Amino acid sequence: MTTADGSPTPPAPPVPLAELLARGELGLRLLAGPDDVPLHWVHTSEMADPYPYLLGGELLMTAGVQLADPAHYVRRVAQAGAAALAFGVTPVYDTVPPELVEACAAEGLPLVEVPPRTPFTAVARALWRLMAEARLRELRRVTEAQQSLAAAAARPAPVPAVLGALASRLAGRAVLFGADGTESAAAGREVPAGAARALRELAGVLGPRPGGPASASGDGGGLRLAAYALGGGDGLTLGVATERRGSGDHTIAGVAVVLLSLLTAPHRGADAAVRDGALVRLLLGAAPADVAASLGDGPWTVVHARGGDGTPFAAASLAAALGTPLVDAGPGPETGPGPGPGTVRLLLPASVEVAAQPGWTLGVGAPVGAAELAAGEAQAARALSRAEATRAALVRHRENGLAGLVDRDEAAAYARGVLAPLGEPLTETLRVWLSLHGGWDRTAVATGLHRNTVRQRIARCAALLDRDLDDPDVRMELWFALHSAPNAGQRG
Repeated sequence: MTTADGSPTPPAPPVPLAELLARGELGLRLLAGPDDVPLHWVHTSEMADPYPYLLGGELLMTAGVQLADPAHYVRRVAQAGAAALAFGVTPVYDTVPPELVEACAAEGLPLVEVPPRTPFTAVARALWRLMAEARLRELRRVTEAQQSLAAAAARPAPVPAVLGALASRLAGRAVLFGADGTESAAAGREVPAGAARALRELAGVLGPRPGGPASASGDGGGLRLAAYALGGGDGLTLGVATERRGSGDHTIAGVAVVLLSLLTAPHRGADAAVRDGALVRLLLGAAPADVAASLGDGPWTVVHARGGDGTPFAAASLAAALGTPLVDAGPGPETGPGPGPGTVRLLLPASVEVAAQPGWTLGVGAPVGAAELAAGEAQAARALSRAEATRAALVRHRENGLAGLVDRDEAAAYARGVLAPLGEPLTETLRVWLSLHGGWDRTAVATGLHRNTVRQRIARCAALLDRDLDDPDVRMELWFALHSAPNAGQRG
């Protein structure tokens, strides 16, 4: 019973030796040992003692260049954990030495004869192809299992359904243990009493202890056992018993753990549900005033984020790290004002300090009331664009201090007059270009335009405004106008 599997992780699922022997074009012949051993990789060596260079689980191929003592050689290869030995006849030996066959039979090490017409590279290539095919089958199996588990989680009785789907996909038994070790729910075929007892003991290794192991594995009653602590913090544990353990079983069980953790987590209060519903309605286009009452006055902080590890649970993990359940992981519109594809939007109380998160790029808006969330979202979107352009992990919206010294209506009228010659595309390009200090490449990244298009648009702006955009005073005036325009808070 261990809390982690100490064996090295293979680059692909292992291939049984029998599958390699079945490749008729290779002409391989088994001379000793079983044919059901798993091959994890292949290695060729003509060392007199290859022991120091073997990882274990490999098919070792040799022509016997330095085969002085076959018994000692085989003993060292077996001690290193090699799965099988392949011996190539000619040019050194015309046949496989009988002493080598006897030594392999004594050690239980499979011995394969490689005929003269078959180069070692052909054997290695065939094995890698078989491993690639096995990996493709395993990926397909994992994908189908994930879909099955997700569908089960949407059923009226989701916990038993998820356990049933997991047991079916792993061809075993899945048990949900309570904090006291009793079975809360179970699915799949019955297992011997000894295996059931060992699985319960294995689950007891885990638990809600701080810093304790999250998973454990072992054997009992002739079955392979594994246990996983759920993430709800209430001591629930998932136990799995199977006849064999595939390379993708841990991934499949991990998906079930995430789903069961969500399904068994304590329900949040009604106020949280109301806030979640308010955010959803707001993001679906409801007027802010219609949801302000249920969302609360705030102030609130809007965060836009891109990145993550590509898993379906990346957005939820980010929300948990930032301490908010209010998250929208939708893909966003392809064009027009909005967050854009791949953007995760979050809403946090302004009292929560937003920190950079590994693997994510964040844009943080200024604190706003519930009725001004649209402006806060525009600020977060601009901050995210700036973060991506400058390759920063987090950028916050910064208020223009000079704007507070001028009457808002007068500033808006001034902005309308200055920017009147420009249309929306030119205005937006000018705003991003100025925000990035006239950087052509960074503006192209932030706007999604080609570098030459940015240059053409800025030249057009200079012509329409009849101003020298290299003049810092002109840039300052335009920047003030852009931030004072009536719709400045609504631009993405």
